[in-house]
Amino acid sequence: MKKLLMLLVLIPTLLTGCATIVGDKTQTIAINSNPPGATFKIQDESAKIVQQGVTPSNVTLEKHNGGYFGKKTYTITFSKPGYKDSIYPLKTTANGWYVGGNLIFGGLIGYLVVDPLNGGMYKITPEKVEQTLEQ
Repeated sequence: MKKLLMLLVLIPTLLTGCATIVGDKTQTIAINSNPPGATFKIQDESAKIVQQGVTPSNVTLEKHNGGYFGKKTYTITFSKPGYKDSIYPLKTTANGWYVGGNLIFGGLIGYLVVDPLNGGMYKITPEKVEQTLEQ
């Protein structure tokens, strides 16, 4: 009976990835400009506008596009009358929980199945954007 109970506890643990357990599918990014009050639009890798607003603002972005190892990528375009438009790319990379956590806890199932399909393995950088606009 003890072995069965231990197996029932162990199986769910083996079928998860560290980044999936610790990470989220979305991330909040602070968007600021100098001068403030610039409009911005955020486009994803398919050029679809996913967020827009006026600085300063916080936006929540998806980290995963739903595909296998499908990280999202974003570009922010800032504009304000009297200033040149400015483009800022956001980068999406694997986080430490995916790299180190699966090495210690998650194993191959976490590396190759769970985390790549979930999106919790990614981190969008920087978490705070501060863009200076040129006149």
